[in-house]
Amino acid sequence: MASFNCFALTFLMDLSFSSIDVGVAAPHLLQQPQTQSLPSFPNLPTPSRPSFPWPGALPPLPTTLPTGLPPLPSIPSVPTIPTVIPHIPFSFPPFPYFPNLPNPGALPPLPTTLPRGLPPLPSIPSVPTTPTTVPSIPFFSLPPSHFTL
Repeated sequence: MASFNCFALTFLMDLSFSSIDVGVAAPHLLQQPQTQSLPSFPNLPTPSRPSFPWPGALPPLPTTLPTGLPPLPSIPSVPTIPTVIPHIPFSFPPFPYFPNLPNPGALPPLPTTLPRGLPPLPSIPSVPTTPTTVPSIPFFSLPPSHFTL
């Protein structure tokens, strides 16, 4: 927060010092006589514009094409696509041998009732107790002071 206050104070001081010169120069500029005149530019020649013909002055467009043009080239013929698919000789490999699976009736029956009791929980080991009293540490008394008030 203190750095922000220093920054704000520095900014205000810079702003006030920069406006001092403007405040001093403004009345001084108003008191000067208007003796200076703006420089005049010499008269430059204006370029001449070429005259373009108006659209009415253009010759009319021809309505018929000249007959002396060469004929258009002919389109080359496209090869035909066969519509019948030829027979490809192919034979599938023989299926692998699967052994006979056992009959589902030979499986043991599933139990129809679920056991009701839960197994006993494992015993929790005992946690050692921590002492609640702090042992006393003998402190020695300070030697007597020789300083008097």
